[in-house]
Amino acid sequence: MRTILHSDCNGFYASVESLLHPEYRDKPLAVAGDAENRHGIILAKNELAKKYFVKTGDAIWQAKNKCPELVVIEPHFDQYMKFSKLTKAMYAEYTDRVESFGLDEAWLDVTGCNRSGYEIAKEINERISNKKHELGITVSIGVSFNKIFAKLGSDYKKPDAITKIDIDGYDGYKNKVWPLPCEDLLYVGRATKKHLHTIGIYTIGDIANCPVEILNSNLGKMGEVLHTFANGLDSSPVAQFDERPDVKSIGNSTTTPRDLENYSDVKMIVQILSDSVGRRMRELGFRCKTVTISIRDKDLFSFTRQGQLKNFSSCTGDIRDKALELFRNNYNFRKPIRSIGVSVSGL
Repeated sequence: MRTILHSDCNGFYASVESLLHPEYRDKPLAVAGDAENRHGIILAKNELAKKYFVKTGDAIWQAKNKCPELVVIEPHFDQYMKFSKLTKAMYAEYTDRVESFGLDEAWLDVTGCNRSGYEIAKEINERISNKKHELGITVSIGVSFNKIFAKLGSDYKKPDAITKIDIDGYDGYKNKVWPLPCEDLLYVGRATKKHLHTIGIYTIGDIANCPVEILNSNLGKMGEVLHTFANGLDSSPVAQFDERPDVKSIGNSTTTPRDLENYSDVKMIVQILSDSVGRRMRELGFRCKTVTISIRDKDLFSFTRQGQLKNFSSCTGDIRDKALELFRNNYNFRKPIRSIGVSVSGL
C-alpha cells in the first residue's frame, strides 16, 4: 500500500510577508492586489486576520470593514518563489517523488521508507516549525494512501497540524472523509457543487454511495472520476521531482470567490495564474511562444483568445502582459467575470 503526504504551507503569502516585515507579525495582515485601491482583492491573510473573518476574495474595503486595523501589503512573488523552493528542497531529502501543487503545496510519495508516513510528516512539520524565524512558515500535512485523501488531510485541520486518513479503523476514510461537504473533494468547484446539490448530494459520502450512472448522467465523465475519488480508489502517481513529462501545453484556471467587475481585479488574478504557469514551465525547463486566455462570465458564456510572444519565454511578466493584452482587446465588462484561465503552448 502506498504512503502519500500532502504538505500545505499555512497562509503562505502572509507568512512570508510577516517574515519580511517583523513589525507586522503581531498584527492582522493580508496580502492583496493593488493595495492602494480599496477594490483590490485579498489573496491571503494571517491567523489574526482570520479571527475577524477576513476571507480570500474579499475586496479590501470589505476586509477593512471587518477589521479596521488590518495591514494590507502588495504581493512579492519573487520572495514567495524563493521560500517555495526552500520547502521543496527539504521535501526532496525524503523522496525523489515530490509533485508541486502551486507554490505552497506539494505531494510526497514516501512508500517504502523505513519510517511511517506519520513519523516523516511529524519530522517535516517540526523542522519547518523549528526554522520558523528562518522560513517564517508552518505546514499542515495530510497522510494517506492516495493523493486525494492526503490533500483532504492537509485541509482537515489548520494551521500547523497533521491528519492521518487510513483505509479503515478509527482514522479510516469512511469516518473522516465521508461526512465532509462534497465541495471539500478536490475538483468539486462551485458549478459541480450546484449540480450535486440538485440531485440531493451534499457530502463526500453521498458521492461515494451514489450509483455511478446517476453521477455520469449529471456530470458526464467527471461523475465517475469523483465517485472513484470518494471511494478511495485514486491511483494517480506522484510525479518524480525532476520528471519532465511530454506535454504540449501548461495552464491554470480559477473560478473566483466572487465575480470580477473591474480591470484591477482581473489584473491580480491573471498575475497569480501567470506566476503558476511560468513556475511550472521553469521547473520543467520549458519556454513558450503562444499564450491563451479563457474567460467565462457570470451567465456562463465563455470564449478563448490566443496570441504570440515575440520570443520564446518562461518569464511570468511576459505571460502576464500578453494575457492582459488579450483580455483588454477582447472584453468590455458588460457582464462580471466568473472564471479566468491562462495557458501556454508552442513549448
